[in-house]
Amino acid sequence: MIDPLERWKGLGDKPDYAGLLTFMGLPYTQDPAELVGVDAAIVGAPTDDLVSDRPGARFGPRAIRAASCPPGPHLEAKIDAAAALRVVDFGDAPVVPADPVRTRDAIAETVGQVVRAGAVPLVLGGDHSIAEPDIAAVAAVHGPVGLVHFDTHTDTGSEVFGVEVSHGTPMYRLVESGLVDPLRYVQIGLRGYWPGEAEFFWQAELGITSFFMHDVRDRGIGDVVERTVGLVGEGPVFLSVDVDVLDPAFAPGTGTPEPGGMTSADLLWACRSLAQRLELVGADVVEVIPTAVGSADVTALVAERIVREILTGIALRRGA
Repeated sequence: MIDPLERWKGLGDKPDYAGLLTFMGLPYTQDPAELVGVDAAIVGAPTDDLVSDRPGARFGPRAIRAASCPPGPHLEAKIDAAAALRVVDFGDAPVVPADPVRTRDAIAETVGQVVRAGAVPLVLGGDHSIAEPDIAAVAAVHGPVGLVHFDTHTDTGSEVFGVEVSHGTPMYRLVESGLVDPLRYVQIGLRGYWPGEAEFFWQAELGITSFFMHDVRDRGIGDVVERTVGLVGEGPVFLSVDVDVLDPAFAPGTGTPEPGGMTSADLLWACRSLAQRLELVGADVVEVIPTAVGSADVTALVAERIVREILTGIALRRGA
């Protein structure tokens, strides 16, 4: 078996617009046997069959990869995650258009292969419905997980437009199924006009913690992260980032934009800090609707940097 990382090292440097389209130009494999010894793997989940508003997030994984630039040292953290960790691009889950059940199973199986190999899956969405299969795959190995969830919306509806499975219901379903521990579940960046009293009543009864955008503004992102770390505590944690948590000025290409959101600087720092301080066993970045090519797409660009910050935090935590 040829080590994909060793094969990659022999290819030489390439500009970001040349060569096979992989995340950060990382080595590509879809062979589960080549995941042995890998620290983290990028997985695409290109589906948007379950959105309730603007479609297009199925093109997100490809756009995020196209927006990436070659690896190098993080100028603030002083570490190159691609050199400190063994990371590969594991390609896309074999989703089936217009068949959300088979798509869900395909995402769960692909992410499960990464987790069972001992690596951390970093999943590129796709709409936020992918959180249900990818977190379920992680919980199948690690048990019920804590969850840090950046989003404009809670995604804890029992149904949306009368439908029980959509991008507005995954967190409700994960908590109800016992895969996410509600006492270790923190939401950050909520604002806007959905959901309503029923959803927040359900959350309060279970002990889910919500930080609204006024909390981020008034307390500062540093305090919110500090409180989040204390609430989530020890044990496996999943990090789920919906790019609509950002103000549309920073992420216009998303399905349900809401003014008044986070800045990209705050979100990037928070993702790196949380990945460094928590036992991160998986992450996803979702709801990117590309509007341009490569780094000209500002939403795909910030999504790509979110993943890089998470990798940097993992490398820092491991003392690499």
